[in-house]
Amino acid sequence: MIGMLTARELRLAGAKVRLVERGATGQEASWAGGGILSPLYPWRYPHPVTALARWSQQAYPGFSSTLANETGIDPEWTKNGLLILDSSEKAKAQAWAGSVGARLDLIEPNTISQYEPGLSAPSQEALWMPDVAQIRNPRLLNALKINLPAIGVAVEEYAEITGFVVRNDRVEGVETRRGRITAGSVVVAAGAWSGQLLAGLGYALDVVPVRGQMILFRARPGVVSRIVLSQGCYLVPRRDGRVLAGSTLEYVGFDKTTTEEALAKLSRAAIAMVPSLADYGIERHWAGLRPGSPCGVPYIGEHPRVQGLFVNAGHFRNGVVIGPASARLLADILLRRKPVLDPAPYALEDCANRDYYGTSFAP
Repeated sequence: MIGMLTARELRLAGAKVRLVERGATGQEASWAGGGILSPLYPWRYPHPVTALARWSQQAYPGFSSTLANETGIDPEWTKNGLLILDSSEKAKAQAWAGSVGARLDLIEPNTISQYEPGLSAPSQEALWMPDVAQIRNPRLLNALKINLPAIGVAVEEYAEITGFVVRNDRVEGVETRRGRITAGSVVVAAGAWSGQLLAGLGYALDVVPVRGQMILFRARPGVVSRIVLSQGCYLVPRRDGRVLAGSTLEYVGFDKTTTEEALAKLSRAAIAMVPSLADYGIERHWAGLRPGSPCGVPYIGEHPRVQGLFVNAGHFRNGVVIGPASARLLADILLRRKPVLDPAPYALEDCANRDYYGTSFAP
């Protein structure tokens, strides 16, 4: 998604753009995620993540509507709110909400069922964020696959990049298994593979694969109406009634294998939140590889050693929610426009010196 959105931003600004993909576009972590348009427990993240999220959240309704009108595929942007059943961090949550202007309400246990009737009986307060929306990310990606060629982006799939063409510390293109592609600028937006791809240039980008497994209940509309989060597990109801349950956080390298252990864990967690989900079958179980980065702050900017080589990677668990802002910021930097956000916190030259842990980040 990050590569597709970046290509779109650059093309809309008038650039000639070619999108080169090692497999099929619209897959990997972007397809595999839940589509929640908010970081989970957003107060745990450093401000650079919040800034990208807030910008993107404002842009999403119009962006989704535009794609639906231009492609005939509705990404199903839906504002159904986020109900967080963990209130132990309510003071931090309320302070964060006040500082960024987000609405966050404290809900007493005896009124939680008014927000989500199917929940098991809650024993503590909950946090309610009514403005949080979701997007059906596979539909969003399918819309982008149609939109990019329509606006003039050349898309080349199954063309794995094997290296960069660099002369006098300036990029001149890429080498692929199909041959060389010349370019005045190159953007690396390869998700979990970005660090591996850039390693040949002698510069360590701290992006690693982090496996996340999810399951899908074939439920009916109304079984779950809100996005629900409890102890790190979440439920996302789609418009057709299906309910996503996720997700695991596993450092197992480039391994997308699903496991019976994760299936059982996610199923138990989902049914513990909404017992009636036990009445519905699990339609699908899958895994994706998130592009993990320190504190979840992505790298957005120019390579410190190679002119014309840019990076937009390391979005960890929040690529969908912070994608539009990340793409816009990268385009601003590359095109030397006034940036929509301060680019300094995302700069690559700070890779070895990032220290946001004072914000109590916990993925």
